Order: sequence, then structure tokens, then C-alpha cells
Amino acid sequence: MLVSLTSTTPDATDLGFLLHKHPDRVRSVDVGFGRAHVFYPEATPDRCTATLFVEVDSFAASKRRSGRQSLHLGGLEPYVNDRPYAASSMLSVAIGRLFRTALAGTCDARPELVDRPLDLAVELAALGVRGGADVLQRLFQPLGYDVECAPIPLDTEFGDWGDSRYCSVRLAGRHTVRRTLEHLYVMLPVLDDRKHYWIGPDEVDKLMRRGGEWLAAHPESELITRRYLRFGTLAREALARLAEAGEDVDRADRRHDDAEQANERRMNLRELRLDAVMDAVRGAGAGRVADLGCGEGRLLQRLIDEAAVTAILGMDTSIGALERAERRLGLDEMSERRRERVSLAQGSLTYTDERLRGFDVVTLVEVVEHLDPERLDVFADVVFGRAAPAAVVLTTPNREYNVSFEHLGQSGLRHGDHRFEWTRGEFTAWARGVGGRYGYGCEISGIGPDDPQCGPPTQMAVFRRAP
Repeated sequence: MLVSLTSTTPDATDLGFLLHKHPDRVRSVDVGFGRAHVFYPEATPDRCTATLFVEVDSFAASKRRSGRQSLHLGGLEPYVNDRPYAASSMLSVAIGRLFRTALAGTCDARPELVDRPLDLAVELAALGVRGGADVLQRLFQPLGYDVECAPIPLDTEFGDWGDSRYCSVRLAGRHTVRRTLEHLYVMLPVLDDRKHYWIGPDEVDKLMRRGGEWLAAHPESELITRRYLRFGTLAREALARLAEAGEDVDRADRRHDDAEQANERRMNLRELRLDAVMDAVRGAGAGRVADLGCGEGRLLQRLIDEAAVTAILGMDTSIGALERAERRLGLDEMSERRRERVSLAQGSLTYTDERLRGFDVVTLVEVVEHLDPERLDVFADVVFGRAAPAAVVLTTPNREYNVSFEHLGQSGLRHGDHRFEWTRGEFTAWARGVGGRYGYGCEISGIGPDDPQCGPPTQMAVFRRAP
């Protein structure tokens, strides 16, 4: 069984540092059921490929099974099967064994590379996919991958036999090496849905360790968890832990929100922002509007009362925030006619989501600064490239204005969860760059009192897709 990871980000041979495997050498280890080898078919500054090749010893693996299992399987199945050829949980184990340091996010020689997103492609010659190409798309597209899937026929000589359950797969996206390996480690046994080893309680910890940072917000998190763990009790424990982690983040965000609002309350900045965003939505023609990072639904309240808005989607990563939005909007008490215009959904701005397609306007009010800077390219592709609305309205703090606020704390940022804040020049450069890349014009303005030296406290960009 084979999997190849290719980087086309110069200098592409940095991949060797991140994987802790030298391109000029072959690295081999025992994996219990056979031997696994890492080698580099190509290693140039423009393109570098690392290939993991796993040789499965079917006879030795069969001896590890209990007599009862062998009796149940019967015949030659323990010795003649697809395990040596199709990517499965065995390949996941080999990834964990050979790339343990990379999965831990460690690179002593070049630590600055660990959090650097690269243009990566993953190729799997044969992957067992229970559910076919549709499941493959549902699992990898939300993570920001372009997915190519070619079913493998049962027999090329007899086309009328149809296709097998195996596919040749290529995944392409911009991610850190660590995150790509995590995705493969978790997803391979989920897709094959046939783990080769006993699943115990320690598998819950393993899933949380490798998927805890991204799994909770995945639209198919329940499917992934239940397939990975197999047993209902373990899956329920993992889902509860994922929900609890989300609630902890939500509570911390609310504390930070209170501090941020205290800084902005004296100038009524929140209301000024919402006024400006609503004016921009009207100017864009309204219609179908999606508010991404909707929080507790303050903008949604205004959108509901706007006659020109025909459909509304509020999306947030936090279930708690969505529950508060539902209460704020009074959805249970709303008339059926008004209620059918509104939907709330959990989702992430760094996961491709088909639910975002078809909207006229997307709004992002004080959201982008909560993303890790290395994920901004993925975010831009999700919103401008894949959702591709006619207009995007985005607001974000102006960092230069922060000197006017008291008690910002040592970070100098307005909210404890902000990963960064842009100056006016930085925001303008980013907005125009994204607009040019995806075919949008961009108008930038300020919101709130305009200081002669620092500018306004909030900056807004209105993107309109070129005809």
C-alpha cells in the first residue's frame, strides 16, 4: 500500500525537515504487521515527494488473530485479502509510527516551518471507501481539499462487472504538514471502516489528540467519530468530550467579549458597526444573506426585519452561541412565514461547506481576526473562491486605534481570542490582494470616530464580484 505527499511550495525540500526524513535516504521500520519504508521519488526546490510504502505480511498478521477469529473468517481470507494493497487502518498506524515527530508538531532543525502552510497533494493509489466518492467528498472537502476520485473497476477485462469499493484518490490543499498527516491518520480507518486491531478506551484519547483541534467543527464530526471508534459507548464519550471542549472555548470567548464591549461601549461602536453593515447589505441588493461567525445573532435580528432579505443563514463554530442566537431571535415563537426564512448552522470558516453556496451577500462582522494567520488563505478560498457570493461585507478592528482604549492588557489586542489585528495599511493590502485574486472589487471605509492620527476604531471592506 502506498501514499505519497508532495509539496510544490518553494523550497519544496523543506518537506524533508518537517517529516524528519532525509531525501537521500530510505527509512524503514517494523510496524508489527510488516515493514514500512519512506523514500523520495523526487526532491527538487520546486517539487518534493515523500512516499510511504507499507509491505504487509499477511501470513504473520493472520497468526496474531485468535483461533476464534480465524475459524469465523474461514478459508484463505486471513492470507489472501486486500490488506497489503489498499490504504486502511494499517497505513494509519504506519503514518503514526514513521511520522510521530511531525504529528507532534516538532521540527528542531527548522521550527519556523511547523506552522507554515504548504501547497500539498496527497495521492493514494488504492483506498477502500465505504460509501464511495460521496463520502470521500463529504469528509475531505470541508477540510479545504480539492478531491479527485477515480473508482477502480473490479476487472479491466470485464467492464460489465462494474466498479470495486476501491478508488484512486488525489487530495490537494494548502495546509501545514502536521495537519495533513492528522487528517490522513484519522480519516483512513474511517473511510475503510474496518480497523485491523482491537478498539479500546485509549482510542478515544487518540482521536482527541489527533483530531481535537479540527474535528468538533467538521460538519461530519458524528460520522467520523462513530466510524473511528465503532462502539457506541466510546463514540458517545468522544462526542461529549468534543462538545465540552467547545463549551470551554465558548465560555472563554464570552469573558473576552465582555472585556471588548467594555472598551467599545462608550462610543456605542457595536451599534455603529451593525448600522454600517446593514447599509452595505442594502447597497449590495440584499436577497439571500449568510452571516458567518454570527455569534449570538445581533446582526441576524436586524436582517430578519429587512424586507429585501429573502433568506438568512447564521453560522458559527459554537453550539452555545447558536443556542443563544435562537433564543434571541425567538425562533420558537416566530410565525411560520418568518421562521422559514431563517436557518442556523454550526460550521467553520476554514472548512469548505456546500451550505454556503448560492448566497447573494456574506457578512463577517469582527470575525477574521479570530483566525490563525496561516489559515487566512484557506478562509479566503472558502468564502471568495468556493462560496463565491455576489458581495462580501467584512469588518475588523483597526490596531492603530487601540492606543485610545484603556485596560487592553499586555497583548494590546481588543479580545483575548484575537490572533492578530491589522493596521489600516495591512488591511488594505490584504483586502485588495484577496479581491484581485478572486475577481472582486473592493471598497474600504471606516466605522466610528475618526482620529486624525489613528484613524477609525473599525475598518470595513465591501467586496463586489466583477461581472
